[in-house]
Amino acid sequence: MLRNAYFGLLGEGRRLKTGVVGMDELLEGGIPEEFFVAVTGEPGCGKTIFSIHFINQGIAEGDKCIYVTTEESRESIIKQASQFNMRFADAVNDGKLIVIDALMGREDKWSLQNLEPEGLIGKIIEAKKELGYGRARVVIDSLSAFWLDKPAMARRYSYFVKKVLSKWNFTILAVSQYAITTAESFGWGIEHIADGIIRFRRLLRRGELKRFVIIEKMRQTNHSRYLHEIDIKPGVGMVVLRRVEMRAEDYKLPPEVVRRILDAKRKSEEVL
Repeated sequence: MLRNAYFGLLGEGRRLKTGVVGMDELLEGGIPEEFFVAVTGEPGCGKTIFSIHFINQGIAEGDKCIYVTTEESRESIIKQASQFNMRFADAVNDGKLIVIDALMGREDKWSLQNLEPEGLIGKIIEAKKELGYGRARVVIDSLSAFWLDKPAMARRYSYFVKKVLSKWNFTILAVSQYAITTAESFGWGIEHIADGIIRFRRLLRRGELKRFVIIEKMRQTNHSRYLHEIDIKPGVGMVVLRRVEMRAEDYKLPPEVVRRILDAKRKSEEVL
């Protein structure tokens, strides 16, 4: 009872709804304002779609919204949103959303020519000034792209981005990628300094692709500690389906993969 009262006091701050049906209930109403949240997982498990929902909800609520895309073009993000009846193109034209393209290397105002943290921060701040005063949401999809050729810098770069942007009152989703088929993991830097961690998983079960989400960390929140199955529906987007009764070994990485990842982590720390 005392524990619930304690978390209740912590949870009184303003929260931002995610726009995903069923997700806010796992987060006591949403993501606390001005948090830096790591959204992690393998390719194809729902990170980008979750991020699109978060920005679309912000547009609907009148927030200033910025989406940084490093692994898809600006046009691809806008098209994905349209598949779920989210009108990003209209929001861009109406001055409610800026999509910063860090992939194509074009010379337009809202493109990045290289993947350097200083340039990323400068462009995000420039976009906020363009959008004007007000509560702001930022997605960086993915932040791990900024250290793909120097993973030992992940923690330092993540801290730098968080420290500078925190002064601008952003609520930030920082996507990080990893693949269990290699010994590479690019989520550590973000996860170490994040206020929250939302982890997505995917599994093949009886020949069908299944996706899951678990809230591993969210400060000031008595969040759900259970794995939940999610689905991505045409014209709707992501929805949380149900709590999943699974053993840990059903969704954790195989021991050999864990060993290889820890070895890679240790080597990267030695380099740093």
